[in-house]
Amino acid sequence: MIKPQYAIERLYEATKKQGKEVFVTTEVGQHQMWAAQHFHFDKPNHWMTSGGLGTMGYGLPAAVGVQVAHPDALVIDIAGEASVQMTMQEMSTAVQYRLPIKIFILNNERMGMVRQWQDLLHGSRYAHSYSESLPDFVKLAEAYGGKGIRCDNPAELDAAIAEMLDYDGPVLFDVLVEKDENCLPMIPSGKPHNEIILPDTANIGDIIDEKGRQLV
Repeated sequence: MIKPQYAIERLYEATKKQGKEVFVTTEVGQHQMWAAQHFHFDKPNHWMTSGGLGTMGYGLPAAVGVQVAHPDALVIDIAGEASVQMTMQEMSTAVQYRLPIKIFILNNERMGMVRQWQDLLHGSRYAHSYSESLPDFVKLAEAYGGKGIRCDNPAELDAAIAEMLDYDGPVLFDVLVEKDENCLPMIPSGKPHNEIILPDTANIGDIIDEKGRQLV
């Protein structure tokens, strides 16, 4: 299975070989946090994300705007399969105006951050955080007139990313990743920094106490 962190690391390494100025937009959710952790920048103003309001659906129209402003740059929307559907129709705009944006979907078939909070706050009782009726993103891209790519094998990921970056047009890349990966480290509500949740922390569902629950 492809880990989402690994997918972004391989995407970053591939962009370094392009010789282009790189701008990254994101949707909102776990993928947004992983992008912040694993995609690196050495210049300001190349990272567009809805960090304050946390608006799902931000990344795709933002990528359209960035590509119009920087027509020779490589513009990538690192997305989640739930968030990107909020404004999926902007794929039509990208095709109409020949904007070669790349939409890199980390598809875990979950509203991942919602599921993670349900682990933390609700004893892993899941409600409406599973995406049961997802579209075929490859066919959806083709229906809009763009290119669709799907990858679920780590051994094939680098070649698929290269195919995406080499295509001179908008691409919807569906990366099937680990479904229940948590985005860590994370400070639980109501706790100090020295009680941060790390990847090897056990029983994360018992960490947030009643006072912390009231803060969420």
